[in-house]
Amino acid sequence: MGKLLIFLFFIITSNLVSCYYAQDCNTYTFSRNTIFATCVSLPVLNSHLHWTHHPTNNTIDVAFRHTGSDTNTWVAWALNINGRGMIGAQALVGLPESNGTVRAYTSAVTGYNTGLQPSGLSFDVTRVSGERVNNGDVVIYGTLVLPGGVTRFNQVWQVGPVSNGAPGVHGLSRDNIASLGSVDFSSGQTSAGGSVGGSRFRRRNTHGVLNAVSWGVLMPMGAMAARYLKVFTVANPAWFYIHVATQMSAYIVGVAGWATGLKLGSDSSGIQYDKHRNIGIILFSFATLQVFALLLRPKPDNKYRFYWNIYHHTLGYSIIILSIINVYEGLDILDPEKKWKNTYTGILISLGVITVILEALTWFIVIKRKSEDKRTHAGANGVNGHA
Repeated sequence: MGKLLIFLFFIITSNLVSCYYAQDCNTYTFSRNTIFATCVSLPVLNSHLHWTHHPTNNTIDVAFRHTGSDTNTWVAWALNINGRGMIGAQALVGLPESNGTVRAYTSAVTGYNTGLQPSGLSFDVTRVSGERVNNGDVVIYGTLVLPGGVTRFNQVWQVGPVSNGAPGVHGLSRDNIASLGSVDFSSGQTSAGGSVGGSRFRRRNTHGVLNAVSWGVLMPMGAMAARYLKVFTVANPAWFYIHVATQMSAYIVGVAGWATGLKLGSDSSGIQYDKHRNIGIILFSFATLQVFALLLRPKPDNKYRFYWNIYHHTLGYSIIILSIINVYEGLDILDPEKKWKNTYTGILISLGVITVILEALTWFIVIKRKSEDKRTHAGANGVNGHA
């Protein structure tokens, strides 16, 4: 009896949930009382697509609806006639205005860094408008003349921040990356492309983790080993091998991270983060020079050792500074949960505190050792002089 009640409860709950989503999409009441023949709730970004297909002239009346949109968020829905993704997409854009209205226009997307500039599309759009509803929904309406008598297309939808009154670069969260798929305006069938977006999302995370660990953590730790361990007599020459092992590990992991970055770049045609990329190239070049410097390291009594030390230390500290900068650049691009940036910041603060403590201890040991050497030297001179 108990199992039967649980089963009935599950059925009733499922039906209620299904009815809720059906009402949210298929029975949604537009402010203009427009009725559409078909509606689908898109899998990510709180978005819905409504349309009516007119087979006689292969046109569609379409409404793209984004729920819970604030007044500083642009929305866009697009068809990609010849490809997949944002590049080449033919978009309807809804941009919030300062007076609370929504300006709707068309935009042919030619690149990720070109912005959603108003332009004509590769097919006719006889009507486009937008509105903000009191419940926070933003709706873009349009009438599209589908090209070539085709009814099935790749679709893309997106939301992003408004910057200085213009659409800014959207985030790179899992939902932002997975907001693509296909739609058949005749049959009403849709498919999502989340697996592709999810795979790219994982590669981005892998790239970020590898580089944060290598350049952002291991490199500073290797420098600290060389700086602070060699002051202890008992750690000589162990400090050198620890330093080399840590830095070589950082370099190997960093090369893997650099390789994943190259792969991401080749798979993301049109996406360019110039500052992050350029710093990454400089880091890889500097680190490679450091590896070669290890092979050319003069002996301590060599007359060129002084100049090699200047070169090695300057390049090493430059790598550490650029590494930290680029890790934060990468975090800004990935835009992960705030806890990840806080975690990395916490690691840097911990390393900084340890550095301050070890620096003070190092100077204390060095000064104490010099003082003892002076006393020993003075005592030796006194004995010799008395004799």
